[in-house]
Amino acid sequence: MPSLKVFSGRSNRPLAEKIANELEMPLGQCEIRTFSDGEIWVKFQDNVRGSDVFIVQSTNPPAENLLELLIMIDAAKRASARKVIAVIPYFGYARQDRKDQPRVSITAKLVANLISKAGTDRIITMDLHAPQIQGFFDIPVDHLYSSAVLVRRFREQTIPNLAVVSPDVGGIKMARAYAKRLEAELIVIDKRRPRQNEAEIMNVIGDARGRNILVVDDLIDTGGTLCNAVVALKNAGAADIYAACTHPVLSGQARERLQESAIKALVATDSIPVPFELPKLMIESVAHLFAEAIRRNYNNESISSLFDIDKG
Repeated sequence: MPSLKVFSGRSNRPLAEKIANELEMPLGQCEIRTFSDGEIWVKFQDNVRGSDVFIVQSTNPPAENLLELLIMIDAAKRASARKVIAVIPYFGYARQDRKDQPRVSITAKLVANLISKAGTDRIITMDLHAPQIQGFFDIPVDHLYSSAVLVRRFREQTIPNLAVVSPDVGGIKMARAYAKRLEAELIVIDKRRPRQNEAEIMNVIGDARGRNILVVDDLIDTGGTLCNAVVALKNAGAADIYAACTHPVLSGQARERLQESAIKALVATDSIPVPFELPKLMIESVAHLFAEAIRRNYNNESISSLFDIDKG
């Protein structure tokens, strides 16, 4: 049987180390340098010939993270790895997943093409911005869900009179899964976005009066959507408000907005490193989830149970 080897790029080495620990194996040795002109150089120091190589690398900005992943994939293929599996906890550029106005790029498809053409045999990722992005790949995609990890956190808190809120119509499926597993009501916020990184709240669909609220989303970028939702929910009579997201991008004014908001606590995963400290922010690791997906892939076992977010 071919050997299993896990390597890490530089975008999220702490998560890769946790995954290796869960697998009870050392992280593979790989030298990565950036030349003075910004060019990236990669060399696998371990022999990977005939091995199943899993490369852990999120593709969040800067774009060098994506380029580094592509170079690592190419280096592994040229070193005669049997299989190269890209483990992408956060799949960047996924928000541009359709042509919603003239003369724009569909970057989710472009990035999918780049990763496939680089020589990847399989993708393992988590909470894509739209599940349909799996169809942009011509190779198998294992799409994991962080809900099992995040739901467990809120189950332990046993928040009374809870309602789960989707901050937009696109997140209803995720919010419904949380509501089902937490035995909570579902509320939806209808919003429109006048321009990128700006969201205007329109209507709260459902009864938030006197309820404790959990707002769930796949990612938080500038925090505008979440904080506007919190204001709308408070105006609708909500009590304590909590939030959960998979990918804490947290760019721009996110820190100030979240700190000044009425959110009691925000729980996120370690799919990407958090760029700053925030007292309200608590991190739950998804290392075990990815380690289990890697283990089952290597052993050719079914991992469908890791996909089903509706099971408790």
